[in-house]
Amino acid sequence: MTMYPPVTFDTVREIVRTLPEVEEGTSYGTPAFHVRKKLLARLREDGETLVIKTDFAEREVRIQLAPETFFVTYHYVGYPLMLVQLATVEPDDLRLLLEQAWRMVAPKRLIQARDGEGRGRRPPA
Repeated sequence: MTMYPPVTFDTVREIVRTLPEVEEGTSYGTPAFHVRKKLLARLREDGETLVIKTDFAEREVRIQLAPETFFVTYHYVGYPLMLVQLATVEPDDLRLLLEQAWRMVAPKRLIQARDGEGRGRRPPA
């Protein structure tokens, strides 16, 4: 098992700063990240848990595989959100989750622009 440095909200901040048009603000009085006013993730009031956008299938699988890290409370059952325990999530896994969340809230053109970065594009004919 690989040992990682502990994940903190600063880790989350570092990761989301690599994603286009993410803005830091607040949600329910806690630090949060949005893409064009759509919630990507926020720190929960306990300061140790991240609320992150996800789809229901992904959430179900992750909760089954790692309930010590991924969970929901009754409040979040009907929403495409998941709770992530920062103390137990692996940084690479968090990076993947934040990228997926970003793709759920970012406009298609922004996603296409990001996916096209660094790839050789053909000039128009």
